[in-house]
Amino acid sequence: MSLLTEFPRIGLIGFGAFGQLIARHLSSFVPILVHDPALTCDRPQHPSLRPATLAETAACPLVILAVPVNAMETLCRDIAPLLIPGTLVVDVGSVKVAPARVMLRTLPKKVDLLGTHPLFGPESTQDGLAGRKIALCPLRGHRPLRLAAFLRRALQLDVIWTTPEEHDRELATVQGLTHLIAQALSQVTPERLRMTTASFDLMQQASQMVIGDSRSVLEAILRDNPFAAEVRTDFLRCASDLSQSPSWSKPQKNPPIVAGF
Repeated sequence: MSLLTEFPRIGLIGFGAFGQLIARHLSSFVPILVHDPALTCDRPQHPSLRPATLAETAACPLVILAVPVNAMETLCRDIAPLLIPGTLVVDVGSVKVAPARVMLRTLPKKVDLLGTHPLFGPESTQDGLAGRKIALCPLRGHRPLRLAAFLRRALQLDVIWTTPEEHDRELATVQGLTHLIAQALSQVTPERLRMTTASFDLMQQASQMVIGDSRSVLEAILRDNPFAAEVRTDFLRCASDLSQSPSWSKPQKNPPIVAGF
């Protein structure tokens, strides 16, 4: 499918790190109108990108909401009277239950709705998008099917259809534990280590991929996911049980010194 034929222009609301990632990969296919109160006129732009008002952006046939989860309610109420019937509204948040409820409750019934979560970010797409995963949660209408075809064929993404609840339950483990471990690892690891193993190096690489995520992303993953607290509690309980295992918790008294060479 041609994105330009189906959606002759895209309205992108939010131009943070992920909004810029979206613009970078879609601007070669279709003109994009960008709205962000923090957007500066002197920021370098692709020729297909144009700063626009909220009304101009919301009037596009495809509107992408790239804002923090805690900003969704206000934004949806602001754009609700500005949307044109038949518009496809998409969000790209790290959690899906809360944004889905907000969009279904506040946006007009004459617009199609799709919850998405690109399972990648700026750090993990240095070599392109091909093969990366994206979760799609259809909420209303049939136009999401056409967008999914474009994501598979043009961007070569691995499209995963799911529901908001299924998404959040799985991501509570996938992202919740990754960010929890990354935050803890960054606090206990010395700045310089010479004697590392391959497994530790991989763990540090994974940690570095997420440690720079914004506070709003961290809050969405650890606080706004309704299943995150349960997974976190289970993980910490298991870690505590392991640390108190009799065979590990009591060091051997006066261990023998074995000569090396």
